[in-house]
Amino acid sequence: MIQEPEPFEPEATRRDADVTESSRANRGWWDRNADDYQVEHGTFLGDDRFVWGPEGLDEVEAELLGPPEDLKDKVILEIGAGAAQCSRWLAAQGAHPVALDLSHRQLQHALRIDGGAVPLVEADAGALPFADGSFDLACSAYGALPFVADPVRVLRDVHRVLRPGGRFVFSVTHPIRWAFPDEPGPEGLSVAASYFDRTPYVEQDDEGRAVYVEHHRTVGDRVRDIVAGGFRLVDLVEPQWPAWNTQEWGGWSPLRGNLIPGTAIFVCERS
Repeated sequence: MIQEPEPFEPEATRRDADVTESSRANRGWWDRNADDYQVEHGTFLGDDRFVWGPEGLDEVEAELLGPPEDLKDKVILEIGAGAAQCSRWLAAQGAHPVALDLSHRQLQHALRIDGGAVPLVEADAGALPFADGSFDLACSAYGALPFVADPVRVLRDVHRVLRPGGRFVFSVTHPIRWAFPDEPGPEGLSVAASYFDRTPYVEQDDEGRAVYVEHHRTVGDRVRDIVAGGFRLVDLVEPQWPAWNTQEWGGWSPLRGNLIPGTAIFVCERS
């Protein structure tokens, strides 16, 4: 009888991970997990809906990029686009979006959904393959920035490809969550780590190679990064958990969402 190999369980640890290791690990993680991610969250995200995070804040209501009627004919870069759901919504408003992601498999899901109606680019957010001043707006809903070792590098490159006056809006896990266990129930309501510890969360294989990396920045760090990237911070949105949303998504849940913020959305403008 042939015995099936034991499923690989990565070791979770806290250690440094540089730009190269973080990019390689997260590209591999999203390529391996894209199918499961789309199955689990595809219904909530929709095929052509612009959702900023697990709370369900929708751009059609938030208008963080501007009123929908003002998006017509705008050239917009979506960073960390996944299956390009947000880009598809932007296209429906008459915009001209480009969906960029590090993961080949995530972009294959975009092709599955719309057959290539939205232009797709596979690239690292810290090395955008576009000319200076190519875009009117840029956006990122939980894409790239939580996973990069050098967020200022990303912000400077976004600044470079935006036209003067262009807006960049991005959402990330709210920094306060770093201090709490990533659990949706009561066990996720007690502080278990220092909010000020910036040591990355790393999952690694049995040879110590990172297979997933997430980086922590405090709120103050994010603000300083934005300024260092050449932007002006216009708004910081912390969505409240809505009564209609009863689902759990990883460590996000109605229980926790009614008590502590889960998402931070930074609205920035290029001078």
